[in-house]
Amino acid sequence: MNALWITLTLLTAGFVGWPVTALVFRLARTIDDRQEAGAGAADPANDPAADATADPMAATGTASGAAATPGTPATPGAAAGSAALSVSSVRILRGGAIIGVLERLAVCLAILAGQPVAIAYVVAIKGLGRFAELKETPVAAERFIIGTLTSLLWAAGVAALAKVFFLG
Repeated sequence: MNALWITLTLLTAGFVGWPVTALVFRLARTIDDRQEAGAGAADPANDPAADATADPMAATGTASGAAATPGTPATPGAAAGSAALSVSSVRILRGGAIIGVLERLAVCLAILAGQPVAIAYVVAIKGLGRFAELKETPVAAERFIIGTLTSLLWAAGVAALAKVFFLG
C-alpha cells in the first residue's frame, strides 16, 4: 500500500507541479502589469521581463531594439514588429519544463527518503547548469528563481503531506 502512496505522491509532485508553476508565473506577470499600469509604463506585451520564453534584446541583437532584419526600416513601429517576430528565434531557459519535473521528483524522493540534504544537491546542480545563461540574461534569472522556488515548495509540500497523512 505504501508503494501506491509513494507513486501517487511522486506523480502529483512531479507532474501537477507544472501547472502550479505556470500559475505562479502568470500571477507574477499580472502583478508586474498592474505596477506598470500604475506607473504609466509602456505596453506590457513588449515587456521583456514578462512571462516570455525568449529574450527580445538577444533576438534583435541590439540594446535599442532596432530592427535586426536586413532591409527593414529602423522606425520605432518597425523595430517593435521586428522584435515581436524575432523573439521566438532566441529561447531562454530551454528544457525548463523537463528540468522542473525532474527537480520536483528529486525533491519529493529526498523528503520521502528522509534525506532533505539531497535538496541542496538538486538546487546546486540546477544552478551550476544554468549559471552562464542566468549571468547573461536578467529575465532568465528572474524566471529561474520564481520557477525553482515554486517547484521546491510544491514538491516539498506534497511530500510532507503524503508523509504525514499516508506514510506515517
